[in-house]
Amino acid sequence: MKSRDSILQCVRDAVTKHPHVAPPPVPEVWPLENPTPAAMAERFTKELTEVHGEVIRCATMEEARKRLAELVEQAEWTSLGGMDRTTVREATADLAPGLIEWAVDGWQPQRMADLSASVIESDVLLADTGSCLIACATAEDRLLCYLPPACVVIARADQLTEHLPAAWATIAPRVADPALRGEFVIVTGPSRTADIEKILILGVHGPKRLVVILVG
Repeated sequence: MKSRDSILQCVRDAVTKHPHVAPPPVPEVWPLENPTPAAMAERFTKELTEVHGEVIRCATMEEARKRLAELVEQAEWTSLGGMDRTTVREATADLAPGLIEWAVDGWQPQRMADLSASVIESDVLLADTGSCLIACATAEDRLLCYLPPACVVIARADQLTEHLPAAWATIAPRVADPALRGEFVIVTGPSRTADIEKILILGVHGPKRLVVILVG
């Protein structure tokens, strides 16, 4: 018997003899401190700004629509690609007709790379790192996070959690459901890289500009 087979047989024997042994407890790596929503919003804004991201705080969706329209005009974006979700459609309702196209199956990557910017929806916000968790059901949704030179994330304040372990309760049911496709993408600021001389370059492996419109 080979060593590999011997080891696997030992594992099988152990499982057979002790089928009801409880797994060890999950260690508490990041304790829950339960900060207030206001504190999490402030932390999220601080962390994202420090990695060259931008946060636009809006009290209502109506204000978010106005601020997004202003952003598009100031940046002179002429073509947008959007995740076809209710929140994104609400946020883009004031944009000029034909300015935004909705992601569909079969969109070619080059087509997405030629857009001025993408508009996507966050599912969870991590305050401790300024990160957005994006549930991408399709390849097109995922590539919208990466390919356009600018990315706008529409997020709600009630999506804020203090850190990743605190978000498990939201994430776990989705990833455990075999009927749901895709994966989560974690977005933390614009793409950044540095060469051997430690010169920071933005936009090499993803969008050069990231703006989070935080509503609520």
